[in-house]
Amino acid sequence: MPLTNTEHRTSRDHHHELSLDDTFDFLNTIELESGSLVDRFESFDDAAAWLIGRGVCHSGRGPAALRPSGVDDEAALERVRAVRAALRDVAHAVSHGRPAEPDSLAEVNRAIVARERIELVRSPDGVSVGHSHVGDPLDDALARLADPLVHEIGAGRSDRVRICANDTCRWVFYDESRAGRRRWCDMATCGNRAKAARHRARAKAKSKSTTPAGKSRPADVAATAQPN
Repeated sequence: MPLTNTEHRTSRDHHHELSLDDTFDFLNTIELESGSLVDRFESFDDAAAWLIGRGVCHSGRGPAALRPSGVDDEAALERVRAVRAALRDVAHAVSHGRPAEPDSLAEVNRAIVARERIELVRSPDGVSVGHSHVGDPLDDALARLADPLVHEIGAGRSDRVRICANDTCRWVFYDESRAGRRRWCDMATCGNRAKAARHRARAKAKSKSTTPAGKSRPADVAATAQPN
């Protein structure tokens, strides 16, 4: 990761701290929709608008200010997508209790190196708390998005990271249920769809099991009508 000159800022420039929900919302910008994979970041401007809208970057920055010097839009977008994919793999790994891919860990570790650092700075009336940036603004934004998940893993709470059990969803979410057995990102949508699917499957199985002996079902009739 290319590093720029360290940029020092006073504490009044701090942005709000990001939450695990912010991180998971970032991961879920690539999702399944009607069975097809949809990426909400079709361009770097899409990604930059999301980062700015969520307060990940300093207020007042536009997409052009987030674009690293000497890097075109395609390369900048690929940087965002690479960190997102690596964080998703880490989330899947801790959710399923498997080792994360080495490349994913390396990508996340490269990202968090660029996290802003808290430090003491001079002020007119003495000393105040400020921060400095090691990487460029995009590096810093991606590092801040990685932080909450890294913190959860470090705090030993990664067992609550979940992947929605709905195969047409697969959102990443945090299980806040008392029992820690939540399977769906949202019971009102994915949970109810799963219940409805199970009900249809049971009804279909029951219908087949209660077909009178010697009476062909429509599918059987169709099968016997096929030419040899």
